[in-house]
This record gives sequence, structure tokens and C-alpha cells, in this order.
Amino acid sequence: MLRRHARTACTVLAAAGLALAGLQAGSATAAPHGEDRAPTVRTAADALGAASAQPELLRAMQRDLGLTRAQAENRLANEAVAGARAAGLRLDLGGAFAGAWVDGAESGTLTVATTRAADAAAIRAAGARAEVVTHGLTALERAKEVLDRAATAEAPVRYVDVRANVLVVEEARAGAGARLVAATGVPRDLVKVVRTAEAPRPLYDLRGGDAYYMNGSGRCSVGFPITKGTTQGFATAGHCGRAGTSTSGFNQVAQGSFQASVFPGNDMAWVAANSNWTATPYVKGAGGANVQVTGSVLQPVGSSVCRSGSTTGWHCGTVQQHNTSVTYPEGTISGVTRTTVCAEPGDSGGSYISGSQAQGVTSGGSGNCSSGGTTYFQPLNPILQNYGLTLKTTTDPGPGPGPGPEPEPGGTWAAGKVYAAGDTVTYGGATYRCLQGHQAQTGWEPSNVPALWQRV
Repeated sequence: MLRRHARTACTVLAAAGLALAGLQAGSATAAPHGEDRAPTVRTAADALGAASAQPELLRAMQRDLGLTRAQAENRLANEAVAGARAAGLRLDLGGAFAGAWVDGAESGTLTVATTRAADAAAIRAAGARAEVVTHGLTALERAKEVLDRAATAEAPVRYVDVRANVLVVEEARAGAGARLVAATGVPRDLVKVVRTAEAPRPLYDLRGGDAYYMNGSGRCSVGFPITKGTTQGFATAGHCGRAGTSTSGFNQVAQGSFQASVFPGNDMAWVAANSNWTATPYVKGAGGANVQVTGSVLQPVGSSVCRSGSTTGWHCGTVQQHNTSVTYPEGTISGVTRTTVCAEPGDSGGSYISGSQAQGVTSGGSGNCSSGGTTYFQPLNPILQNYGLTLKTTTDPGPGPGPGPEPEPGGTWAAGKVYAAGDTVTYGGATYRCLQGHQAQTGWEPSNVPALWQRV
């Protein structure tokens, strides 16, 4: 591991990236006073803030992805639409679903893969390009789980490449991938072995991205400010500290302590701050500007994502694969997302954000921000769920539907709960199925946000 030692205050990992935009479901027209009102349906762009990306985010995308401002704005909108459409198609296709991804400078093309040729018409009708492949995503991911249990640092990275419809094993030593496949009995036709120079390691080194210090020495970066009841703190990487490790802030003032930590296996932790620190709904952007956080919807493969760290500042790239497994010298972590964003020691724990949607916290990677690199982030939603944390957001649910008290719709849906794709809830007498994983919040009721919930 590379632990960053420093005495000076360092900048934050503020992240920037995509949010769900588009999906113009529209809002109901307001009825005259005294008449019944249809419930307001919030578009993905409205609900998740993709239509109001901050200038700092757009400038970082322009620099690192070679886009104009208009292209960056269009890309965020297109990725939002693509995420919601792909989520719905995944549920509809069931076991035949083989992955989804976006392509083009503006992410203008969504491709959805299936193992059934008969699904192609339905995929095209939903506005996506259809690709018929051999292996379903579930079969490839189950094979990856088998490899994960036996992997060593000689084959440090494993992931499903949905574009190629294959399980990729990256080997650092010749023959390591073949030996791993043979030892586990995974069918060879599912696997592609490639050589890599990567040697992933954790990036050691209450606004997201700000530096903090562990026991007064090693440095990491704040992920996302959170609350747990009346306690305030932040989510970060597990390799930065163990339960009981004390922390001080970017200004070297006593801050708090780690309450729980997991590494390896996953790379997640949270820190409870003392009463001198207040959680804010921001990550630190370029030039110290605040970047708003409005939710935690994970974006699809191919989407743009931005990161800022206490060592390297703002950098952007794209999501390569979700549910990747990486074997560091200290052990294997699973369920991380692989990206083309660079990072360096001291960036660990910091924020990845897409538009205004929190994505995850920096785990590790290879390369640097001079020559380029690959990084991995621990998705945020599992951290929120495992530790019962609530993401701090700027979301304002706005006014109610009109004069008089709002009705209590009842049901099993609850603000603050983390939902995964496929979960079902009841709300207002109807049943809904979750399309995209997220932490629920007021204003994101199932009847309001069709990008996140499908009535069944």
C-alpha cells in the first residue's frame, strides 16, 4: 500500500460525473384551485439534477474527454436516458439480458445485449440498439465469482466485458490466468486472458474530497458526508483505517474516528465526526467550488464519471465495468467499479460523482495522472446500506400538491432506505419495481420518478 504522509492541508476529492437526465415523462399540469390534482411526475433530469450540471463539472469533462460544453451537456442527458432504459430492459429480458453500454462522444447510442434473437425487436422499440450474444450476464458473473475465490495477485483483475460478452482475466505473470481457469473448472470459452502491467494497490496517501489524516500521519480523502441519526460524518475507503482509528481534518484539527471498516473483501468504512464538524451536501470541485450532491444513482458502463482528490484534483474518464474484482497484495475486493479516471496516493477514499449523483469512493488503481491510469471505486450504496447511513444531499422536495394537508399514501416504500434494481415496494395502493439502485429520499416517491420505479 502507498500511504501518503503530509503536514499541509490538501484539496478534496470532489467528484463530478453524470446524472440521469432526459426521460421526459413530464409533469402534470396544475389544476385550478379546489379541483383534484394529478400527482406530479418528476422527470429523471428534474429529480436527479442532470439538467443543471455545474460549470466546474462541465469544464472537467471538456478537458479530460475532449468535449465541447454542448457535447458534455448532451452526454449527461443521453446517459441519464440510457440508464433508465437499460434498467427497464434488464428486468424485462430476465436471464437473457447480457449487459448494456453507451457509445459515442455524446453517449448517443445505447446498446442492450441479449441471448435471444426474439428480443431484438423489443429492444429496438425501447430506443436501443440490439445485439444478440452467446452468454447471459448472470452466467458470466457467476463464473467470475468462482474465479474470485481462488485468485491471487498474479491475476489481479477480473471483470465481465459486456461489449465483448466475455469474462476477462488480467494476468500479471504469464500463464497465471490459464492456471486460475483450469484450477476452478470455469469453462474456457467464457474467459479471455490478457496480460497487464497493472499492480493495483490502495491509494493511501466534511465536504467530499477534502483531505483527512489517520492517527496524525497517513492521508486519505473524504468520500461523501453522511448522517446516522444525529451523528454526522462521512463514508470513505476501508483500507484507510480500522474501527477506532482517530482522524483529523484537512486543517489538522481533531475530527473523529472510524466506526466500522471492511478491507479486504470490500473497501468500505465510515467515520463519525465530533461536534466541531458539520456534514454538508457537497464535494469539493475545481478551484474549491462546491459541487452539489442530490442522490446516489449508479450510472451504466460507458458513462462519464469525474473524480477529485486531495492529491490530484479534478479528473474525468468513463466507467469501464461494474462488479469488478481486484486482488491487491492485501487480498481480494469484489463489487468495485473500474474506470479510466486517474488517481495517485492520497486520493483514496475520495468522491466519484456523475453530474450530481454520488457514485462511490476511491479504492485503488494503477498508473498516475501524468501518464494516465486505471482506478477502482467502491460503490456508495452498499456502504450506506451496510452501515445504516443517510447520504447528505441538497435535494429539496419542493411544495406539496396544493392547499391543505398532503395525504399519507402508506405502503412499504421509505425515504432513507437503499433499494436495489428489482426490489418491489408498495406506495399509494400500487406496487412498484425498482429500476436503478439508489437511496430513497423525499421527492423520489415511486409515483414521482419513473426513471427509478416501474409500476407493476
